[in-house]
Amino acid sequence: MKFLSLLFSLFSLCALAQTSVSSFRPDSAHLGVALEVMPGRVLKIDPYERMWLHGNKNISVGLALNYRTRPEDADSFATDYNYPTFSVGLLWGNYHNVTMHKEAAPDWGQAVPVDYVSRMGQMWTLYGGFLRPLLRRPHWEMDYALNFGVGMASRFYNRHNNVDNELLGSRWNIYFGAGLRASYWFSPHWAMQLGVEFRHHSNGALDRPNKGENTVGPSLSLLYYPSAPAEDLRQQQAGKGALPSFARRFYWGVQLGVGGKSLLEDWLKTQYNTPPSHPDYRTGHFRIYPTYSMQFNFMYRYARRWASGVGVDLNYAQAAHHIAALDRAAGVQLPHSPWSVGLAARHEVFYHNLSLAMSLGVYLHRQMGQEAKWEEKPYYERIGLRYHFPRWKGFYLGGDVKAHLTKADFTEFIIGMEF
Repeated sequence: MKFLSLLFSLFSLCALAQTSVSSFRPDSAHLGVALEVMPGRVLKIDPYERMWLHGNKNISVGLALNYRTRPEDADSFATDYNYPTFSVGLLWGNYHNVTMHKEAAPDWGQAVPVDYVSRMGQMWTLYGGFLRPLLRRPHWEMDYALNFGVGMASRFYNRHNNVDNELLGSRWNIYFGAGLRASYWFSPHWAMQLGVEFRHHSNGALDRPNKGENTVGPSLSLLYYPSAPAEDLRQQQAGKGALPSFARRFYWGVQLGVGGKSLLEDWLKTQYNTPPSHPDYRTGHFRIYPTYSMQFNFMYRYARRWASGVGVDLNYAQAAHHIAALDRAAGVQLPHSPWSVGLAARHEVFYHNLSLAMSLGVYLHRQMGQEAKWEEKPYYERIGLRYHFPRWKGFYLGGDVKAHLTKADFTEFIIGMEF
């Protein structure tokens, strides 16, 4: 289960690689490269994080191989998305100046401050990306980008030499990135690109700590395509014609999920309520509790790209029994239940056999103890990737992260069927 975040990230990359672009042509008309640099700052999300996160500056560089779709591909999805670009990239981030240290304060309970500064170190990230143009002119282009992948951290939480690093609790992390960019083609083959980027690394609650690294900053990129993009853009704007008809339809589906989560309660107990003489004092080893889910969805596919609808979520978290024992030991008398039920609004975005599913739900029933009452909201979010198998119509596999106001609750693999 410790490797679930790695497997989830690798699934994301494989799914992006299997988008079934109808006529993949690895030639100079489609391929290009991008070299990027981004100075950034790690966000101090809440008052707790601002107490121990001090230095937050970082810098990253990246190299990406781009595949640009074109009108002659005769791809309806590409036309719908204004001929997007797919990318596979590698990022190297220097986070050595991201420093963390807890000064002596009553807030830390039995935790004893250390005499050194914890650091984040370096991060290597392999990702797959989707870039959709929003505006095109002969020399100008504006787009947004979505990236999913896996990150490998050189330094993460360790009670012996990196005990105040609460940003990352594991070497392998799920990566998500988003950006808004503007490009200027100063020659037929070269462009400079300016952007604003958001990048996130975390383990999806599969280990502790899991505050997550959230970086924002400006990016500067140099793009090169062997073909002449300026002429291509004019052709793309002029080449838009009638698309093949699309049949709108209602459908319903059922989805099963199996995942895991570590507990914030265990982290708080070992960090602040365990004496230094105890073997579990500020430990970095936490149990992963299994989670199970079932979703029922009723959707309307009103466009080739989009479907929206509603659904019911049923979740079972085995950890509820452990949380009940912790609350009783602390003198907290609350009802506990491993079951939670929610009603959610759904939206799904499609590109051939790949889709990005999102939902925002509100709980109808949830009893997960004292810490959940303090930390969680009455609503939740879900986001994940699906790969729909064309040979087995309606069948798909995927991965989800469920969260409360972006704080991960659990990560799961899913299997589903649509009718």
